[in-house]
Amino acid sequence: MNSRQQQLDAFSRLLDIMDDLREKCPWDKKQTLESLRHLTIEETYELGDAILNSDLQEIKKELGDLLLHIVFYAKIGSETNDFDMADVCNEICDKLIHRHPHIYGDVVVANEEEVKQNWEKLKLKEGKKSVLEGVPKGLPALVKASRIQDKVKGVGFDWDEPHQVWDKVQEELLELQEEVKEGNQDKIEAEFGDVLFSMINYARFLKVNPEDALERTNKKFIKRFQYLESKAGELGKPLMDMTLAEMDVFWNEAKKL
Repeated sequence: MNSRQQQLDAFSRLLDIMDDLREKCPWDKKQTLESLRHLTIEETYELGDAILNSDLQEIKKELGDLLLHIVFYAKIGSETNDFDMADVCNEICDKLIHRHPHIYGDVVVANEEEVKQNWEKLKLKEGKKSVLEGVPKGLPALVKASRIQDKVKGVGFDWDEPHQVWDKVQEELLELQEEVKEGNQDKIEAEFGDVLFSMINYARFLKVNPEDALERTNKKFIKRFQYLESKAGELGKPLMDMTLAEMDVFWNEAKKL
């Protein structure tokens, strides 16, 4: 692997290239914090896909794309004298030192859970009024639910045992069934949300990331359905002309692959 000096040289090279692009490239010169935002989100999802696929070469590539965006934002910040790359690095370094008193201070922790609890307590001491302030409003709902539950766990608001969470899932399912019988769409949606929230909570107790789990199922479904499409194509028969029983034959074949 590269030495620390080689890593620093590579980062310095990226900063130099960013300076050149911002000065000379028509596209790069036009970009703003706002115009880059949706591209950064896209790059983050691409990195997530590479991680789920365990594709290390693709992870390396996507990390580079994301790092470019960070350098780009810092460059724009430097042009208005608000912040530069050194400010960004020093800010996170100072935060990490402050939030890890068990490494840089005299605090003693027994395990990972105590580290997370101390983290949330320190954030409140820093002036945050709620432990939930750190959950971005724009997160997808499933990810947001997971982060909310993780945050409140850090201050002790949590179930003790997995079976208690599963009991809650069962309770929410019964309440959903009751509202389905009543036919009130608004209440059905509310109870369905409660079921999902409870399932996400249960996933946490099973040490399963619900976003990753659902994405794995999405990929599995896509692969099987595309196999079904290919087999239908070999028969020269459109899917819409096949019976469900006929499709099930190929679907079960796909499951065995």
